[in-house]
Amino acid sequence: MKIFSCQNCRNPLYFENTVCLVCGSQVGYLEETFSLVNLTQAHSGFSLGTNNGKFYRYCQNAQYDACNWLVDMSSSSTFCTACSLNKTIPSLEIEKNLTEWRKIEIAKHRLVYALLRFGLPVVDKDWAPDEGLAFNFLSDTSHGNNNAPVRTGHLNGLITINIAEADSVHREYMRKQMAEPYRTLIGHFRHEVGHYYWERLIRNNFQEEQNFRAVFGDERADYGQALEKHYAQGAPKNWNYNYISAYAASHPWEDWAETWAHYLHLIDMLETAFYFGIKIGDDFGNTAPIKMEAVFDPYTQPDFEAIIESFLPLTFALNSLNRSMGQPDIYPFVIPDNVIGKLRYVHQLLHKK
Repeated sequence: MKIFSCQNCRNPLYFENTVCLVCGSQVGYLEETFSLVNLTQAHSGFSLGTNNGKFYRYCQNAQYDACNWLVDMSSSSTFCTACSLNKTIPSLEIEKNLTEWRKIEIAKHRLVYALLRFGLPVVDKDWAPDEGLAFNFLSDTSHGNNNAPVRTGHLNGLITINIAEADSVHREYMRKQMAEPYRTLIGHFRHEVGHYYWERLIRNNFQEEQNFRAVFGDERADYGQALEKHYAQGAPKNWNYNYISAYAASHPWEDWAETWAHYLHLIDMLETAFYFGIKIGDDFGNTAPIKMEAVFDPYTQPDFEAIIESFLPLTFALNSLNRSMGQPDIYPFVIPDNVIGKLRYVHQLLHKK
């Protein structure tokens, strides 16, 4: 994620800020320019310092401290693009639900930011029932009467997230239960939306299906049987030579979703490095594998080799910083050559759509 700055005093701002803590200016996120903008009260709403002739209000979910995106006052919707995707949210009268939902919204808004930066279609299912995207955020206690736990997943453009994933204790318990090296809210969102965009970008496109199968394998293999085998027997021996995670080895669809998620991970990390102007490895030779300088915006970088050559040293530096604090690696993955090829496919697909 990029680092923003107050237009009044140039103080750095985070993506979720609504107020500059230095000068007190009110700010909001303007999705059409991908920027945090300073606001001036006007006409029961806000105007911008750019004097673009428009007036804005905060998204309706701002009342819950869950969104800082702006909506054009001429719009018939009271929700921003990100919040309009919500089909079901938990009861906000329960304080724990409200706390966890806010965390979920932070991750979801960061996801939608990335999707829009790539120019991907982000349309809610109310407007496009067959091709749109929607989210159900559910809790186990409110999920029917059968006492079955809510399962995070994707089906026909509807992504379900168990809000318990916003609880760090629960998430760590599940990470250990599933033998995962990494489990985060943003990771769930990136993985599940990968399934959705497989349907939008690849499915029913004969040539793209052939391209996909040449890289990931034939997704027509029985999905249910593949997952059953994975949970019963685990990943195949030496899976780490060909897959980014053990789960990716279960079926081509899961390989795609895991790879897609990791591509979004690396783009987000590199964008942050770019806006901080990060440069590392100066004391090493020019060919050292831990030397890099973040000199480009990864969303607009067509050269995949430049992205991967910057990303790998960055993860080495980040992991080293965490180890200095006695913490586990922040990026606990090794990317083999075969996975780099899969990441390259995702990159090329996004840049040719």
